[in-house]
Amino acid sequence: MAAVSLSSYLIKGLKEQYMKLPQGGKVQVTYVWIDKNGEGVCCKTKTLDYEPKSIEEIPEWTFNGLGTRQAESDNCGMYLVPVKMFRDPFSLDPNKLVLCEVLKSNRTPAESNLRQTCKKIMDLVKDHRPWFGMEQEYILLDINGQPYGWPDKYIPGLRGHSYCGVGIEKVFGRDIVECHYKACLYAGIEICGINGEAMPSQWEFQVGPCEGIEIGDHLWMARFILHRICEDFGIVATLDPKPMPDYKYASGCHINYSTENMRTKGGLKDIKDAIKKLGKRHNYHISVYDPHGGNDNARRLTGGISTSNIHEFTTGINNCSVSIRIPHQVEKEGKGYFEDRRPSANCNPYAVTEAIIRTTILNKTGNETKDYGN
Repeated sequence: MAAVSLSSYLIKGLKEQYMKLPQGGKVQVTYVWIDKNGEGVCCKTKTLDYEPKSIEEIPEWTFNGLGTRQAESDNCGMYLVPVKMFRDPFSLDPNKLVLCEVLKSNRTPAESNLRQTCKKIMDLVKDHRPWFGMEQEYILLDINGQPYGWPDKYIPGLRGHSYCGVGIEKVFGRDIVECHYKACLYAGIEICGINGEAMPSQWEFQVGPCEGIEIGDHLWMARFILHRICEDFGIVATLDPKPMPDYKYASGCHINYSTENMRTKGGLKDIKDAIKKLGKRHNYHISVYDPHGGNDNARRLTGGISTSNIHEFTTGINNCSVSIRIPHQVEKEGKGYFEDRRPSANCNPYAVTEAIIRTTILNKTGNETKDYGN
């Protein structure tokens, strides 16, 4: 039997009688922010006397950065600056979820706050109307670290029958996935699909298309909702690219990208020009496509099943084992988008999208691994 957290055994029906109580005209606003490592999320909830209609109506708040290991004890106060508001699928309307940037006490961005610079870059290129879509893969684990639902005596799915699979011998955890899908739709997240992935208990959801900074905001909140739903089920959703080092499958976060020129007639030339630029900066992109400077992707991008080799930049038509894939219909129509398959599952979408814009539109050159200039 799968090992799940004790909280999943609580009688959830008891909670409903309290959740249905009137709120007396008050509104709960849950502030969500990116943690110290740039991989997870934190949250806390505040009561307002009114229902905010826009992000400007939600006040800034503070938190103890020492508790989240984002500050030292002698200067622990940090600011939460609301940037994007969503409906709350857990406590329902009129309550809200709000994504926040984190600022230090001197009002400079926290180390994990990559949104500020990304937003500046997106504003610079807004006339190009960059669209992004991100394919978030993840794996459901028991609290003991084993893939959820896997029997003790054998590993199912070795023949690859789990991708888009149906049936208890092929996929595990669909209840969690479907609850997440519905909760994201309720919240107003631009989630556009789900599917089972290559190994049992591995899943994917897709967000987009979103323009500019929106893709990062929507993906981060979708991740938060996934982790919250997994709390109720007593299961862990891991974004680790390869939590089982001896198993052949891994998790990525492929990103689909286009500009307005790429989406119009003859746009394939712009797509190929952008891919050439990306090839010249392969090492730079690898360095920002996972939170650990490429170390996580080194475990994933081995040139094995549906992955490229981390040390080589490759591209192809309708090929899943390359760095950059041009879909078959894009080549046929001569316009559209391309897919960068290098970002890891635990990537920071702000870092990934900013890097792509810097290379393909702002024409950064070279193969440096750090690039903080404008």
